[in-house]
Amino acid sequence: MMIPIPSILISLGGKCLLNWTLVFIQRNYICQSFLGVFSVSLSVIETALTLSVTTFHLHTDGYVILLGLKLTTFHVCLLVQIFGQIYNALQLPVVVLAGLDHFCTLTQCLQFTIAGVRMFFILSVTGFLWYLTALYVFLLSDFNPVLEEVSYNQIHQCWILRTSYTLQVALLLLLSLGYAALHAGCSTQLWKDQNTVQSRTFSRKNVVYQTLHVFLNTWALFLFFLAAFLLLPVGIPAYLAMNVVWLSFLNSTLIAVLLCAVCPAPQLAQGLAAVPPDSFCEWRYKFSLAEDDRTILHCENTHRAYSV
Repeated sequence: MMIPIPSILISLGGKCLLNWTLVFIQRNYICQSFLGVFSVSLSVIETALTLSVTTFHLHTDGYVILLGLKLTTFHVCLLVQIFGQIYNALQLPVVVLAGLDHFCTLTQCLQFTIAGVRMFFILSVTGFLWYLTALYVFLLSDFNPVLEEVSYNQIHQCWILRTSYTLQVALLLLLSLGYAALHAGCSTQLWKDQNTVQSRTFSRKNVVYQTLHVFLNTWALFLFFLAAFLLLPVGIPAYLAMNVVWLSFLNSTLIAVLLCAVCPAPQLAQGLAAVPPDSFCEWRYKFSLAEDDRTILHCENTHRAYSV
């Protein structure tokens, strides 16, 4: 699709503003997970990209000399296309790494890891991921930037690739959530806590129901827009596909999938489960007591695993 360069600059500026707003809102625990650190790195890179292309386009001489290279308006289109391809290539690796990080948090398999060591590892993985993805785009992928000659009337427009990777990843995650919820919901497994005066009975169906209720109450409108993009022949510009709103949706979806799959009901009821940080969904769970069937317990989304 052909998009005017001013429209690209405005959309990039709005995207940067939205990214940094969400990072600021989540500042208290933004660095406690891989997705949080990746969101900060994405915001920094997006800001650098926006400032660069704005400088190239608005410079009075029509070009900018940088490190001995003459950069013109045509390089605006090139940079936007390159980063769009990088964002496409990042979709699945980000989902896989974030899923592994959330799984380790929820199951507490790395609960004895020193906080500083964990943060260094997340930072290293994030930087390495950007580096490997850029190498893949330049050396291994079949990416060919579109820089064909255009008429004078189109000289201030860029050919932007559309992407469907975002919708495919969203569909894959939602199918995984549906399968995990269906599998857990069909289970009749119960847990009993004998450590308290009154015996508590925990059902997997109860955990799944509450998880889906929280997730859908939060992201129903966003899912509606995704469904509209999926059904209508409208593509998402590749350079807009990766943003902090999308990463926040991935965060909530992965947490919901893992809660349905792992289903740590006793730990949730006793406040021992470390639910990964989520600034959108409030993962509260209520369980009934066997004697009076009244809900008196809840698990708040605290981050006790990181308090040490």
